[in-house]
Amino acid sequence: MVRAISYRAGVLGALLWEALSLAKTRAIEPVIRFVAVISRDPQVADWARAKIAAAWGEIAESTAPLPFTANDYYRDEMGSGLTKTLLALAAPADPAGLADWKTETNAWEWLAASEFAGATARPLNLDPGYITQAKLVLATVKDRDHRVYLRDGIFGEITLSYVGGRWIDHRWTYPDYRGETVFDFATRCRIRLRQHLRNTDGFRTAKKNSFLHDAPPPST
Repeated sequence: MVRAISYRAGVLGALLWEALSLAKTRAIEPVIRFVAVISRDPQVADWARAKIAAAWGEIAESTAPLPFTANDYYRDEMGSGLTKTLLALAAPADPAGLADWKTETNAWEWLAASEFAGATARPLNLDPGYITQAKLVLATVKDRDHRVYLRDGIFGEITLSYVGGRWIDHRWTYPDYRGETVFDFATRCRIRLRQHLRNTDGFRTAKKNSFLHDAPPPST
């Protein structure tokens, strides 16, 4: 009898543990989408800005053109004297679209190569990404140990993290993302995002014991 009760208790305990271990998804917070525009030609950079605004909406935050410190990597394709400008969109976006954004900006790069054919093979480089409350994420086509695959040949990288009230970089962070100008830009985007979340009651909060208190999801 004691053995039977002990067995039933063990089974019930295992079932409860399994139920509590199952995760339930929650709505994800939107993000502030941005694009890094890299070029040596101000006319090409202006063309890219207009293309981004026409496709994705109002540009709300930006930096001044900054010297691009990775010139040697792109010198053969893009020449020297490159600058980079960060542009952030006003409308919050779904981060699930990151791979699509990169695919679209890749197409714009090829279009720019056609429209501005001349001194360099690649007149424009566009790097889209997004900013959350906790991180700055970049899309890339290059795989590394610290990047995760999204789809369609696109990877995602956490380039900066927001910890203890400040932005910190990582061992893999590009040099041109390590600096107060970029940190200030990311902070302005983060403030804009938090204001949107506050206005829409959109903060994503952790929830404990959802299997004990929530109704089960509908069956499919």
